[in-house]
Amino acid sequence: MALTVVKGQKVDVTKTTPGLTKVIVGLGWNAGNGMELDASAFQLGSTGKVNKEEDFIFYGNPRSQEGALLLQDGAGDQQRFEIDFSRLPTKVEKIAFTITIYDAVARRQTFAQTSNLYLRILHGMNGTELIRFPIENFTVENAIVTGELYRHNGEWKFNAIGSGFHGGLAALCENFGVQVSQEQSTTPVNQHQPPAVPPPVPPAPPINLSKIELKKKGESISLKKSSGSLGEITVNLNWNQKTSQTGGIGFLGFGRTSNIDLDLGCLYEMTDGYKGCVQALGEAFGEYNYFPYISLDGDDRTGSISEGENLRINGGQIREFKRILIYAYIYEGVAKWAETDGVVTIKQADNPDIVVKMDVHDPRKIMCAVAMIERDGDSFKISRLVEYFNGHREMDRHYGWGMRWEAGSK
Repeated sequence: MALTVVKGQKVDVTKTTPGLTKVIVGLGWNAGNGMELDASAFQLGSTGKVNKEEDFIFYGNPRSQEGALLLQDGAGDQQRFEIDFSRLPTKVEKIAFTITIYDAVARRQTFAQTSNLYLRILHGMNGTELIRFPIENFTVENAIVTGELYRHNGEWKFNAIGSGFHGGLAALCENFGVQVSQEQSTTPVNQHQPPAVPPPVPPAPPINLSKIELKKKGESISLKKSSGSLGEITVNLNWNQKTSQTGGIGFLGFGRTSNIDLDLGCLYEMTDGYKGCVQALGEAFGEYNYFPYISLDGDDRTGSISEGENLRINGGQIREFKRILIYAYIYEGVAKWAETDGVVTIKQADNPDIVVKMDVHDPRKIMCAVAMIERDGDSFKISRLVEYFNGHREMDRHYGWGMRWEAGSK
């Protein structure tokens, strides 16, 4: 039977369960209409701050570098963390678990609109519930530190905190020593005030909460819809190349080669079973306001256009779509993928930018399946692929599109 704890109580975790090296921390809640809650965790050092930016585990960084902490959805809780104590670095003294409300200030939402908040700790091997902490009595808060696991005399204990914060995830990040990029302040600054003494070591680059990178094959994230339809979703391909004999300056200041033409395209499958593609090859540029509700803007033949190439997807017609496969292909030249630094960014007004880098390469193949966009109710789920093929036919067969292909040109 699980031990139920109250706010402020500290209890043993590993000492009372000998041999326990893996636990699951589950977080659950009931939320009002239109509320979206997210769980995060901070691996903390002896100072109560993160040792490095990557020790902040959230939707944009769901796995710690050492693989000791993993954020997942569902399985009996709204969100949960898998923790392997044996893989945690010795400099990690605590792990703080938090819940925040997405876009709380703009939506005027607080934890007073939630109920049945809880944190529970389960045995990592057999799933037995060990500890349960009901979390309650919130009013105007939009972020919560639910509790923390901490080291004590070589064992791990749990501290039931249940403290509220204002300022959402950014405020929690500041509290735990994570730098978060913010909009530039418009508050006047006293120009005659002497500058503060700079730190001896430059700080690490701030984490940008407006950007999420899908780093592992199969890793996925769903777009969050604030109200109405999703509107326009833009898929941008951008790339650059290293200096070559042909010279030329690109948008990142690198020299250009003239023998690679990297293009963006997609296969689409509609709910009625109709399938097709949008790409520059064959001049199949599509339509945004009419079927197939996808259009390709531009054809960057050198990588020198700073905006790159863009696919525009009409999210207002989401129920017309079943799935969309985003790909990049080399129309001319050899498959020098490593020289392109190709990156696809998916943008939608209510969501952070979703980034997929083509950072795995196969120089033998000319086509890269970058991401899959699948309809999930009234939203889209986006998954990283980054898998290479010899051409359209091979990629088509792999993902089961079943189309007929013939040679084309642009």
